[in-house]
Amino acid sequence: MSAPLSLPPLLAADLAACRASLAHNSKTFHAASLLLPPAVRAPATVLYGFCRLADDTVDVEGGRRLALSQLRRRLDRVFEGRPQPVAADRALAAVVAQYAIPRALLDLLIEGLSWDVEGRSYETLEDLQDYAARVAGTVGAMMSLLMGVRSPDALARACDLGVAMQLSNIARDVGEDARMGRVYLPRQWLCEAGIAPAAWLAAPRFEPALASVVQRLLDAADVLYARAAAGVASLPLACRPGINAARLMYAAVGHEVARAGCDSVNRRAVVPGRRKTRLLLQAAVSLWPASRQLGEPVLAANRPLLAAVAAVPAPQPAHRHKVDFVIDLFDRLERQDRQSSYGRSAA
Repeated sequence: MSAPLSLPPLLAADLAACRASLAHNSKTFHAASLLLPPAVRAPATVLYGFCRLADDTVDVEGGRRLALSQLRRRLDRVFEGRPQPVAADRALAAVVAQYAIPRALLDLLIEGLSWDVEGRSYETLEDLQDYAARVAGTVGAMMSLLMGVRSPDALARACDLGVAMQLSNIARDVGEDARMGRVYLPRQWLCEAGIAPAAWLAAPRFEPALASVVQRLLDAADVLYARAAAGVASLPLACRPGINAARLMYAAVGHEVARAGCDSVNRRAVVPGRRKTRLLLQAAVSLWPASRQLGEPVLAANRPLLAAVAAVPAPQPAHRHKVDFVIDLFDRLERQDRQSSYGRSAA
């Protein structure tokens, strides 16, 4: 029997290409993903592959609006079930169909990328959270859907985690972003610290006043990491170690920034390998975190994300057998990797 026309085949080469992108471009997320069960790890890798491609397309194309238009047209084809002959697109078409991923979530992600193209700045923390919700909260929401969790409370906490991770990245990359002509720190906070945003961006430098702004951002992220911890208890047991690992390791990025006196202009914080290992072990045993914050109000920036999910019905059980191919493919690739590694070590 041939495969259904509505679901293009997820080729081994497509998934392998997505996995290679993840391993190369996001070592922290890749390490955390290794604790996810294959049923989630495979489609999560696919989602990352497309998000990475979208981000790179905007950057490589010099931020041109044409690149954004091309991305939207590619999404049109993905959701029509006739993706472009590109690994990330073919794989994404299979995943969005199997897990009922709302198109609106990916539209919101691209909207966030368009704000980068515009060179938008953010006056307040709430404005910055609007951006973070689009470029990272959407990923948290989609990860929740891959795990079969669509309840509003759990989704809200998954989106919190995505926003927190993005805030950690922003705190880490202050200098790198400035050298690209970007400043994401809330302008209101900079002015309150006595820093003129435009003048600072023209000549980026570290100073104690800037450290206070970076610390405020890390504090805001920690509030959301605490809220996200409550949502972990709502996930399937097998999924909790991987999501715990992502939460702990991205929070650790912020802790490294703080340990360096919040100087993320002259250095880029990196979590040492030994500490990552300890965090992975901690994630694997902390499977029942306190859930007292599960019912916290939805972050205003995340409301459009929850609305997008509520508008799309959950996938029907009849479609679940189609996921078996993805899981089996991922398992085969894992075995091939192990055999290749053994062969290299034995040589």
